[in-house]
Amino acid sequence: MLNDQCYSTIVTVRSCIHCICFFSGLSIHTFHGNFFVRSTDLLSLPNVNPDAGFAMQVSIEDNLQDSANVCFQCALLYTSSKGERRIRVHTLCVPVTNQLSEVFMGADQQAITSLLAKMAVDRSLSSTLGHAREAMINACTDAFRAFGGTLPTSQRIGTLPICHSLRLLPVYVVAMLKFMAFRVGVSTKLDDRVFAMEQCKNLPLSFLILKMYPDLYPVHELTEEGGIHREDGVIPQPPLLQLTAAQINRTGAYIMDAADSLYLYVGSAVSTQFLQGIFNTGDYGQLVEGMTELPELENPTSELLRNFLVYLLEQRPFHAKVVLVRDDGRQRVEFMRHMIEDRTESSMSYYEFLQHLQKQIQN
Repeated sequence: MLNDQCYSTIVTVRSCIHCICFFSGLSIHTFHGNFFVRSTDLLSLPNVNPDAGFAMQVSIEDNLQDSANVCFQCALLYTSSKGERRIRVHTLCVPVTNQLSEVFMGADQQAITSLLAKMAVDRSLSSTLGHAREAMINACTDAFRAFGGTLPTSQRIGTLPICHSLRLLPVYVVAMLKFMAFRVGVSTKLDDRVFAMEQCKNLPLSFLILKMYPDLYPVHELTEEGGIHREDGVIPQPPLLQLTAAQINRTGAYIMDAADSLYLYVGSAVSTQFLQGIFNTGDYGQLVEGMTELPELENPTSELLRNFLVYLLEQRPFHAKVVLVRDDGRQRVEFMRHMIEDRTESSMSYYEFLQHLQKQIQN
């Protein structure tokens, strides 16, 4: 229902989003996305679809200690493709607390990452790229320093104070620093950087996270065990791997889901049975790098892999190309650039970044 209604607004003359803070002690500070600001709480859009992402910052202007809850409401007014004028209203009610530990318990690390990326784009345009990168690191440092203040001294000595709800924030920050929109030390075309910045501003949360920190799956030993059973077949569920070259083996094959692209990486020493089952050849040299379609073979290995690829593609409303990457091919460089947790000549590894955070907090 949501997709049909929101997709229909693409052809309308105008749409608008009206955001209201119910509590007088709060006010909207900044909006993020593509729109025209008509007033302090009213945005106009010529069209909108369910795959567009928006964010806002809310300022606390008065003391909220006398309130148990605070409510927010966002209303979308639009015209459908059938000429019907409709409105969709979303209301959020959150409790008020004076305990910082409870605030951290309710933190959404992916939403925070998305907001930091949008703020970093604005900082890059108003200041410099270096200031934007520094602001992302400082935001992560300040959050963990504040959380450390809620812990006893004995629990802070020699450790990095990270709350469970923000345990992935450091790796997301590393991913942002290495993302095309904000990376340094690597040759980046201006058009590519600007496009990546637009993705930060507009992509829905789930796809923005996937674009920055792709999902990596081993697919050389797919089985039906633990899979999803559907009428058209079994969808295997391989485990997720960390984005580090240490997880890549020459004897394996892997799928990397980077939102708008799916890379099928095939190691040079992968088994002949896998090659025969997927590509109908036992010779690794016959694999054509860059091929975008897999042959439909009637064997369990081919069916499980194709079912898994279709399952991944069904999770997004837009097209994503499937690209074959050889262990000795040119596409391997692009594939390995997504190994976010590894060190490069111009950026820290994930482990080094954690050490950097710990030093900053201790100082």
